[in-house]
Amino acid sequence: MDGKTLEYKGEEALQELEQLTMKTSEIQGNILKEILTRNAATEYLNKYMNGSVDVKKYKKMVPVITYEGIHPYIQRIANGESSSIISGQSITELLISSGTSSGEPRLMPSIAEDLDRRTYLYNLIMPIMNRYIPGLDKGKAMHLLFVKREMPTPSGLAARPVLTSYYKSKHFRCRAADSFNDLTSPNEAILCTDVHQSMYCQLLAGLIHRHHVLRVGAVFASALLRSIHFLERHWSDFVIDIRLGRPGSIVSDPACRAAMCKLLTGPNPALADEVQQICNGSDSDEKGGRSWRGILRRLWPEARCIEAVLTGSMAQYVPALEFYGGGIPLVCTMYASSECYFGVNLCPLSDPAEVTYTLLPNMAYFEFLPLKRWLGQSSGCRDDEDVVNGENLVDLADVKPGLYYELVITTFSGLHRYRVGDVLQVAGFHNQAPQFKFICRRNVVLSIDSDKTNEEDLYKSITAAKRLLEARDLLLVEYTSYADTLMIPGHYVLFWEIVCTAKGMNTVISFDTELLQACCSVVEDSLSYVYRRCRTHDNSVGPLEIRVVEIGTFEALMDLFISQGGSINQYKTPRCIESSDALKLLNSRVMASFFSPHEPIWNP
Repeated sequence: MDGKTLEYKGEEALQELEQLTMKTSEIQGNILKEILTRNAATEYLNKYMNGSVDVKKYKKMVPVITYEGIHPYIQRIANGESSSIISGQSITELLISSGTSSGEPRLMPSIAEDLDRRTYLYNLIMPIMNRYIPGLDKGKAMHLLFVKREMPTPSGLAARPVLTSYYKSKHFRCRAADSFNDLTSPNEAILCTDVHQSMYCQLLAGLIHRHHVLRVGAVFASALLRSIHFLERHWSDFVIDIRLGRPGSIVSDPACRAAMCKLLTGPNPALADEVQQICNGSDSDEKGGRSWRGILRRLWPEARCIEAVLTGSMAQYVPALEFYGGGIPLVCTMYASSECYFGVNLCPLSDPAEVTYTLLPNMAYFEFLPLKRWLGQSSGCRDDEDVVNGENLVDLADVKPGLYYELVITTFSGLHRYRVGDVLQVAGFHNQAPQFKFICRRNVVLSIDSDKTNEEDLYKSITAAKRLLEARDLLLVEYTSYADTLMIPGHYVLFWEIVCTAKGMNTVISFDTELLQACCSVVEDSLSYVYRRCRTHDNSVGPLEIRVVEIGTFEALMDLFISQGGSINQYKTPRCIESSDALKLLNSRVMASFFSPHEPIWNP
């Protein structure tokens, strides 16, 4: 399809988007009526509605639930019972969710037409992007995309991550030629379930097309950073493959090998020399050391944006991507989950900290649980502080600017008034459709006593401490936490992986005790009032501890979770460690430990 035709279809898509957002309330009402009509006879809805499709009765009688409320029904379907337990249409697959931030997998029902909804949202991204970054149809996109092996269920339904579902579907594999989405990666590399072979082939393909790449990205920022670290370790292998014109022995998958042989049309010593010169450190930093600062800009000089999820827990990767990106704009395009695809970012070049998502009213029926205790509270919100009354939920068109809500969804596939667990803040409106800032996953907390530290508080406190590191040319590339209650009183433990930007990202460094102790203090001073009271007045929480781990520890942590059923596409570093295996791995790689030297500031 030629560029003019695609631009025309893009304008049509944007016009449709305008129409959708101007009729948000009407469309949402129709969506709910259609869902109720389709699913009225299901066991789950019939229990509360007795066959009725009345919207008022639905909002009065059907409870607001968490995963625990729907899990028994989904498990019955996984075990072989009929889809009619929860859905009026056949459930075609079960999607493995990333679950909570502790990485617990959950199964979500999916029907065939869900793929159409996901494709619809994907097809909106480039028309929106083209408004801000024109000419993206003149080159290629190096998007690093990965699949995971499916898990069998007794029913025969495949259980797989939502992205694996999409990449293996005809919607992706048999997509029409599109100059706005001309990927460097061959399908064979994307669909390879060996993560290392897939990553190797996709990076090699990106290097082959390095002068034609206009977009660089991955689904999550963490996956992109892991790929950059992989490139840093294996660049010399890529150089050899390009120089000889054939893939190395690491590529053993027959489909991958055939695809890469097709891309490597013959020896290319000129390109090999270019890549070697860049990766071998000819671009030294001002202190004379080898630096990978700006490596993405140097390897892909035509790149106009870096695309990845950069909100929520992914926000902490922004400094690292800025380090590697060399000034390439960071772009966050969409908001989605295994349960449902929600919306898009209409201003893709906005600062990552200011990204907002416009929820599309045709994707599902959206309600919002007001979080009254969130506003003005730095200690977060707890389930026992908010009365979950189904009749008090707010419709999509009726949310109020500045307020915080938890997202509740009703989907065609059988989730009814399901609490997604995402905390959103209303930033404004596009026509009638609200635009939300993603704040965090709800109730992902550290707690020793009466203190409650959520993901947002932890991120803010660590961000404050990172400034001390950055002043010494140190970069915090990854972190997680753990509530250590083996000692009395218990205390917070932070696992930090730190690298030196001046000496090279893989250089082993020694740590200044005073510096790391100061970081402990800054973190504590930035935590909530209740935490500081527990530390200073109640003495119910001990001094915060930072354990510095070896370089590569968090990649090993990712490997652990993937080996236990996680997906590289959906993997997010857990911000609070609950797994004993994960804790054992982290503690086995601790190089040094530092405690806060004094109590935090607290005023009664």
